Amino acid sequence: MTPAEIFTDIQEFGTKNTNPALVEKYSRYFKEGYDAYGLSHERVAEKVNEILSWPWTTQKLIAETSGLLVQSPKYEMTVIAIQLLRSFHKTWAVADFKTVEHWFSLGITNWAQTDYICGELMNLFFKKNLIDLRSVAPWRTAANKFQRRAAVVSLIKPMKLSTDFSPYYDFIEPMMHDPAREVHQGLGWFLRETWKIQPEPAEAFLLKFKDSAPRLIFQYATEKMTAEGKERFRRKKSEA
Repeated sequence: MTPAEIFTDIQEFGTKNTNPALVEKYSRYFKEGYDAYGLSHERVAEKVNEILSWPWTTQKLIAETSGLLVQSPKYEMTVIAIQLLRSFHKTWAVADFKTVEHWFSLGITNWAQTDYICGELMNLFFKKNLIDLRSVAPWRTAANKFQRRAAVVSLIKPMKLSTDFSPYYDFIEPMMHDPAREVHQGLGWFLRETWKIQPEPAEAFLLKFKDSAPRLIFQYATEKMTAEGKERFRRKKSEA
């Protein structure tokens, strides 16, 4: 089968198994809109396993097909692309990272797709030493705000394997005034996770930006702090 034929096969599967109730259930989590078939996790797994069982399915074919899948507005198409590509993680090369990097210029359009990519794929690219901070540095200024979010969310799991968070703070510092809400949430999430492990460096970093960076970052970053702790990061009122 060709990538186009696989895409059509998955599209027909999605249409056949459309579940409006599931679409309605999850749509409230997506302010930007949620275009989906409403496939359950079991249905998605069923289709992924079927494709992987085909004798002609190869890593190259999946990589080529993934570009078509992520261009679809349907949420599950990207989920299937992620799961298919992940199944070949034992034989990944840098080219597979480049495949994922290209997805952001094709059709990654919401936070859930982004975070799934980070947790299921980016974490493994770091773990296998196929990429490092320099590999994702250009993502910090990408046109796609979800790629910028991925630049920081991708670091959450790798960060937890380190004892020195300084390189990570240096990496995210240029992002602390990013204009996008989704990036603010990602930064706050990352900083909350660093604070849970090493509170003092995290707080020192946050204090540098408490009067200039978006407040949503601090809302997420200080979520686990006491009321007294959060008070330290309240922005100073401007003098009249």
